[in-house]
Amino acid sequence: MQEKDITQKMLERHNDVFSDIVNVLLFGGKKVVEEESLFDATTDSILKIEGRVRFQDRDVAKYWKDSQINIALFGIENQTNPDKFMPLRVMGYDGLEYTRQVRKEYDGENKYPVITLVLYLGYDKKWIYPKNLFGALDIDEGLKPYVNDYKINLFEIAYLDREIIDSFKSDFWILADYLYQMRVNRNYVADKKSIAHIEELLMLMFAMTGDKRFEEIIDEANTKEVVNMCEVLDIVEARGIEKGIEKGIEKGREEGIEKGREEGADLISRLNTILAKEGDLDKIIKANTDKKYRNELLKKYNLLRDYVK
Repeated sequence: MQEKDITQKMLERHNDVFSDIVNVLLFGGKKVVEEESLFDATTDSILKIEGRVRFQDRDVAKYWKDSQINIALFGIENQTNPDKFMPLRVMGYDGLEYTRQVRKEYDGENKYPVITLVLYLGYDKKWIYPKNLFGALDIDEGLKPYVNDYKINLFEIAYLDREIIDSFKSDFWILADYLYQMRVNRNYVADKKSIAHIEELLMLMFAMTGDKRFEEIIDEANTKEVVNMCEVLDIVEARGIEKGIEKGIEKGREEGIEKGREEGADLISRLNTILAKEGDLDKIIKANTDKKYRNELLKKYNLLRDYVK
């Protein structure tokens, strides 16, 4: 789980990927948020709960500045499993950001909105929990009029319409396409769409599939200037075949050695049987300890084939 989170962050921290996600999910694919207008925001916060200091860390956060909107903060949270208490977590992230704005160092500055996107990256099952605070808590009906509800902006990537998925222009399309195909077909057929961030994408594919070959081919992929997933999978497949051959050779070698040992033991047994019939104990002892002498006796009695010790 942690490895998936880390690799997802690596890809989404790129401004082209981050702006692409926001533009498609919030603005219908229109290029509203430009890459150049995004700036990294602080993702970690320190909380003091019951006398103990605790750290809270967003996945990815960016400030957005343009000519019309002075500033806004977009945060992205990744989920690979449904979380009933996600509204509480998002409310905590957003609340801390608003708290920063009311501190003294922000006096005189314009306040700005905080928008958090929750990306659900599971494809085996849909998000099963309510997407608001009321759904996460058991609230008495008499208290509800006095409790402020809090909804989350949740997007189930694998369950988006195909048209929306194809609106992504960055490497995020490859992830979305993978999740969609795995949900619909339980199989992934690669596309020739160019990859901009090869290392981050391969690490993400490794984390999502558990196939270590995606991680192992990073250096080779960079060397060959791989540009799409078709070429990536060709290298992955070749690496798998290569490993299979190596494993087969090693297994064959081990089986060959074992077979040779069995045949050698059989030859010695047959030789000792002959010597025992001759009643020569000294020859049996010497044959068991002296390889050269043993081979001479095997030749003498026409027993030596491909003897392997």
